[in-house]
Amino acid sequence: MDKAGLIRERFQEAISAFNGALESCTPDIAEASAAIVESFKGGGKLLICGNGGSAADAQHMAAEFVSRLTKEFERPALPAIALTTDTSFLTAYANDCGYEGVFARQIEGLGRKGDVCLGISTSGSSKNVIRAFETARSLGLKTISLTGQGDGLKLLSDIWISVPSTNTQHIQEAHLCIEHIICEMVEREIFGG
Repeated sequence: MDKAGLIRERFQEAISAFNGALESCTPDIAEASAAIVESFKGGGKLLICGNGGSAADAQHMAAEFVSRLTKEFERPALPAIALTTDTSFLTAYANDCGYEGVFARQIEGLGRKGDVCLGISTSGSSKNVIRAFETARSLGLKTISLTGQGDGLKLLSDIWISVPSTNTQHIQEAHLCIEHIICEMVEREIFGG
């Protein structure tokens, strides 16, 4: 195996995914940031969901909002909740009712009009994220999806941020960058800087 060649190839693929996201996602990222700012300023909160690596992204993003993105920028906490962290609820509900409703049920209990639901799905077609969006929309929440090329969430999304790639690892890498950019834009808009 040509290790250096493989490393170079993976970096080039990631750069290509990032360039594609830069070209196609910029207006949607700005719109998503503005929607989250509007929600926070109106007393709303951000509810984030996803599966696997996207669940980790949901937790990471919520942590950045509640804590802060960088230590150089002091600010109050912002209300963001990852719907992927309550293992007692997740396992009880999945066992009793099925996994497809684990996020929708939490949105039903926690979501209010004026909140934002952000769903992360590299495939764009995660059934439990789709169900979450259906519930969110029925309750008057704004929906933002962060996906790869799959468009299963597109019609349920007020804002659809689609990384133009089918490679899961590079979609996830681009998602993390986008999540950080959104957090930074929200911080700057609300607190200056």
